[in-house]
Amino acid sequence: MKIFKELWWFFKSEKKGYGIGLFALFMVSLTHLVPPLIIGKLIDAIVKHKLNWSVLTIYLSVLLLTAAFEYAFRYIWSTNIWGEAFKLEKIMRAKLFEHFLKMDTFFYQKNRTGDLMAHATNDLSAIQEVAGLGVLTWADSVMTGGTTIIAMLLFIDWRLTIIAILPLPLLAVVSKTLGDHIHESFEKAQETFSEMNDKVQESITGMKAIKSFGEEEQDKADFQEKLDHIDQAFVKVNRIDSMYDPLITFIVGISYTLTILLGGYYVVHQVLSLGQLVSFMTYIGNLVWPMFAIGLLFNVMERGRASYSRVDKLLHQEAQSKTSDGTLLMPEEGKLVFDVHHFSYPDEEKIRINQLKFELESGNLIGLVGRTGAGKSSIIKLLMREFDHYDGEISYAGQSIKKYQLDEYLTSIGYVPQEHFLFSMSVFDNIRFGKADASQEEVTRAAKLAGIHEDIIEFSNGYDTLVGERGVSLSGGQKQRLSIARALLVEPKILILDDALSAVDAKTEHIILTNLKKQKHAFATIIVSHRLSSVMEADEILVLDSGHVAERGKHEALVKNEGWYSKMWQMQQIESHLSASSALTKSDLTPLSVLTENERSLSNGK
Repeated sequence: MKIFKELWWFFKSEKKGYGIGLFALFMVSLTHLVPPLIIGKLIDAIVKHKLNWSVLTIYLSVLLLTAAFEYAFRYIWSTNIWGEAFKLEKIMRAKLFEHFLKMDTFFYQKNRTGDLMAHATNDLSAIQEVAGLGVLTWADSVMTGGTTIIAMLLFIDWRLTIIAILPLPLLAVVSKTLGDHIHESFEKAQETFSEMNDKVQESITGMKAIKSFGEEEQDKADFQEKLDHIDQAFVKVNRIDSMYDPLITFIVGISYTLTILLGGYYVVHQVLSLGQLVSFMTYIGNLVWPMFAIGLLFNVMERGRASYSRVDKLLHQEAQSKTSDGTLLMPEEGKLVFDVHHFSYPDEEKIRINQLKFELESGNLIGLVGRTGAGKSSIIKLLMREFDHYDGEISYAGQSIKKYQLDEYLTSIGYVPQEHFLFSMSVFDNIRFGKADASQEEVTRAAKLAGIHEDIIEFSNGYDTLVGERGVSLSGGQKQRLSIARALLVEPKILILDDALSAVDAKTEHIILTNLKKQKHAFATIIVSHRLSSVMEADEILVLDSGHVAERGKHEALVKNEGWYSKMWQMQQIESHLSASSALTKSDLTPLSVLTENERSLSNGK
């Protein structure tokens, strides 16, 4: 019954619905007592030769009226109890989804996607069964079993009743033992299901890589191994579950045997009439369902308890990067000041940012470059308030960013991440994702600024073209530009491009940067890039190394310094020239298929 205690908060809030349902269920239990009595009286009337049309009509009318009442009360309990059960699943699903939205990056690194999906599907279904089937089996077994036993005591014979229910304690003992085993086995089974879910999600996401490396058979074998684990886990659960029915059948058989022996003796010695014995046997038949319900109840409760434990454990996980919510609204424009002395990630000693300071006025552009792990992403995470525990201060318009309302602050930032996520909807809806009421004109303007408009109008349905799940139908450069358009549409106060031009060619990059330069008076821009051509027009460039500024200045000054920036610039220029030369050589080669006969002869040395 522990799961009922854990869900008491829900039962208490929905007491009206459950109260109506349980009352109707009790009335159904009472109507079940009538048919056995009527059958017994009919048999006695037949034995005594007192059955006539008048008596038969009365008894049949009572049976029909009982059936009508039972139908009505069954409808009432069904709509109320099942309706409340689905309400619990809805509440738990909303609570779980809200929790997912609040969690930080570390939460999603710790918990696999497949496991989270299993919590949101299988586990919630098992919890919902507790509030529906669990309540039904518990209440029905108590009410039907209790009223039937009372009827047997009052209407038939108390001695016969005691003999009939003697085996029931055995059922309770064995059900408790089997229930503990089911709880443990089902929890392991759910874990294997989570592993399989994660495998499916990973394989679908990485299908291109699997096919390109020809690893289909290996991946199939890995998936089959997961299926085998699930099969073994659920077979164990079903094996334990299957012990209930034979046990109940055995106990019911014992009750019938004892009843027939003692009841037959009472009928022979005229302690009971034949009709009373038949009524009693029918009542024992009514007890069969409560006995089965007890077994089903333990099954449902232990499955639900295992799932509720998994979901509750997930809901109690807290974000390691807690952010407080301020009260201030964001001003139209202001200076961004980043002044952090020290910052390390939770549970990590390594210093990611060390004595790093820069200022950025609205309308200016700053570039962040450096080796992998130099601290660029850490700066972005702090600006996005993914972490608030650092020594120093980040302010905007003279106020710490922690003092601004979190939603207000985050919606003032146009962020284009390295990994571009597009939703399974139209191009138009993807661009206006952050501004749902944007007009076609606004969306088109943002697309032009991002250099993607010309590509869009060439799509099969233009802006109404469906991009496919995660933007699978688009190239890397198109995804990046759509993400940039989405960020520009919200008219941010701070625009952050986190290596957001890596997949576009030099010409497209120049178009986008030129457009941003024309618009940059409206927002402060931060560009993080490995390609130095993306930041060469910046008002200031910071070269990061181990979390601190190794070099800073404009492009021309940094090139002359002969430091890391200068060396990287020269290397990238050489790579750019080599790529251009290679492309030019290929374009100068005339295909042999278009040569004249004389040209072919010359090309063959004739």
